[in-house]
Amino acid sequence: MSYGDDYEDTSARRIPARTRTRLPEQEESASRRPPSSPRRNVATILGVVVVLLAAIAFANRSTDGDGGSGGSTGDSAPDGGAQATAPTGEQPVDDAFNGIPTGHAQTEQGAQSAAANYAVALGGVEMFNAQQRQTIVDTVYAPDAAGDRVDEYNAAYSDPDFLSRIGLTEAGAAPDGLTFVSRTIPVGTSITGFSGDTASVSVWYSSLFGLAGADSRNPVTESWYTNTYDLVWVEDDWRITDFTQEDGPVPVGRDQRASTAEEMADAIEQFGGFTYAR
Repeated sequence: MSYGDDYEDTSARRIPARTRTRLPEQEESASRRPPSSPRRNVATILGVVVVLLAAIAFANRSTDGDGGSGGSTGDSAPDGGAQATAPTGEQPVDDAFNGIPTGHAQTEQGAQSAAANYAVALGGVEMFNAQQRQTIVDTVYAPDAAGDRVDEYNAAYSDPDFLSRIGLTEAGAAPDGLTFVSRTIPVGTSITGFSGDTASVSVWYSSLFGLAGADSRNPVTESWYTNTYDLVWVEDDWRITDFTQEDGPVPVGRDQRASTAEEMADAIEQFGGFTYAR
């Protein structure tokens, strides 16, 4: 599994030259009219854009405010495409167990919420602590699958060579003066199968991983993955039975200055995570 990718340097890109387009004159014009000023053309275009944005915003507001009549439900996307979720004012989950959201609804939305929240739990720094890892696996996996999975995770996360390569101690902790970062940030979810008691959900997410601090040799980097979770309804919640992972989709990086080690460490301490809901 790769924890970082190189990004193409786009700083040398040139600004495209401007192109002037001459429109045909109207036939009824008896005399040649003076060309329009570039400023007036730009102002006209901006005016059209503003009007379009206002119309779209008004249409969206009207659709959201009509009580849901004539709209599609959150459990199904039109034409099989992705669908944003409108806020309902309802709590996405009823409770949390060991800090992990639980009590998801037995619906397509509930399955997607569970998959996103479980991806966050399985991608956190707590997975590098043996006791917390056991708790996470017992919480998010189905009872029949938890035993085998925790053995696999223990073997992977306790491997001294692996821990050494990523800069952690044999106990899975960051060296003094450094902050260990391992965060999963879901971007979107997609239901790929649903039958009431079982579901298959893909979660597209960004992953931050590395050590933040002045002496870090493994700086925090960003990667992109898609995990597909097989879920089963058991003990009044969705639980994982298995999952697969693939790289990407990976967006093109922008020319942004990388934060210093101190800035990154401060951000990790300052900004907390979310409970996700579809």
